[in-house]
Amino acid sequence: MARGCLVVEDRPDTREWLQSVVAEAFPGIRVAGAGSLRDARRILAELAARPAFELSVALVDLGLPDGSGVDLVREIARDFPQAAPVVATIYDDDTHLFDSLAAGAQGYILKQEHPQAVAETLRRIEAGEPPLSPSIARRMLERLRPPTPKPEPDDAGLSPRETEVLALIGRGLSSPEAARVLGLKPQTVAGYVKVIYQKLHITSRAEAALAAAQRGLT
Repeated sequence: MARGCLVVEDRPDTREWLQSVVAEAFPGIRVAGAGSLRDARRILAELAARPAFELSVALVDLGLPDGSGVDLVREIARDFPQAAPVVATIYDDDTHLFDSLAAGAQGYILKQEHPQAVAETLRRIEAGEPPLSPSIARRMLERLRPPTPKPEPDDAGLSPRETEVLALIGRGLSSPEAARVLGLKPQTVAGYVKVIYQKLHITSRAEAALAAAQRGLT
C-alpha cells in the first residue's frame, strides 16, 4: 500500500505550503489536508476503516480553530503506531515543545524554517533520526543537560585556597613547590598548611595526603 501523509493546518496557504514540502521530501507520497481537528479526525476514521494509503507521517499544527493539535498528536500516536506524528508550528518555547513530545510527537518543526530545511528535517524520518528543527534540538540539549554542580563546602571548613594547597600537598609537592604553582610566597603557603593541619587535626604530610585522597583531590 502507498505511503501517505496527513497535513493538519487551518490556514489554506500554509497548508498548501506544507503539503508541497512533504511532496518534495517524499516523492510519490499521498498527501491529505485538513483544516481542523474535526476534519482530521474524519480522515483518520476513514483511514482506519477503509485505508486509501498507509499513514506514515502526520504534520500537525498546534493552534487549530477547534482545539489543540496536541490532542490529535496523542490520538495518532495511539491509533496509528506506524505513523510519525510531527508538530509543525510557530511556537518556539519549552511548554509547547515538551507537551507535544509527551503526547507522542516524534518531531517538532518550526514553520519559520526555510522550506528546504523543513524538507531535509522530514527526510531524517527515513533514516530513523528524530525530525527536530535545529533550534529545537539545541533547546532540548540545553534543557536535558545536567546543571553544573556547585562545589560542596568542605566538612572541615577549608577555604577554597586551603583546599587548593591541600590538593598540591597531597600530590607530593613541598610548600615552596606549591607556592610556585599558586603564585604565592612560600611563607604564605606554609601558613595555609599550618591552618589545614589545625582544621583537619593532623600532624604530618602523610596524613595530609590521606585527607586529600579522601576528598578526591588527588
